[in-house]
Amino acid sequence: MANAASGMAVHDDCKLKFLELKAKRTYRFIVFKIEEKQKQVVVEKVGEPTQSYEDFTASLPADECRYAVYDFDFVTAENCQKSRIFFIAWSPDTARVRSKMIYASSKDRFKRELDGIQVELQATDPTEMGLDVIRSRAS
Repeated sequence: MANAASGMAVHDDCKLKFLELKAKRTYRFIVFKIEEKQKQVVVEKVGEPTQSYEDFTASLPADECRYAVYDFDFVTAENCQKSRIFFIAWSPDTARVRSKMIYASSKDRFKRELDGIQVELQATDPTEMGLDVIRSRAS
């Protein structure tokens, strides 16, 4: 099923890997990329559960857009262990305008495919998705 607005399909692997992250916690994060030639969103990279937030941010290209999902573990003020699944739309200022437009127009449709996202974040530079931002949005 392609998105009418941007014509982007979502590869089944995207949904399968997301379900594994959500249900089995097989991954810490997933980075998704739009393959413009195939007109579909595909999985570009997955992070092992042991990988850190720094490993995750390092896997996002400095000058290209991406979608990403990050499983963030934290401890509440009441000392409860919790986790939140973040959807991050990475659209750096240095990315091509066409790329930014394609990612922006496909985002909502793609996000709907991933059932279970708890927090959404839009970032145009690394400071907008720093660990402090993630922590403050998680609680």
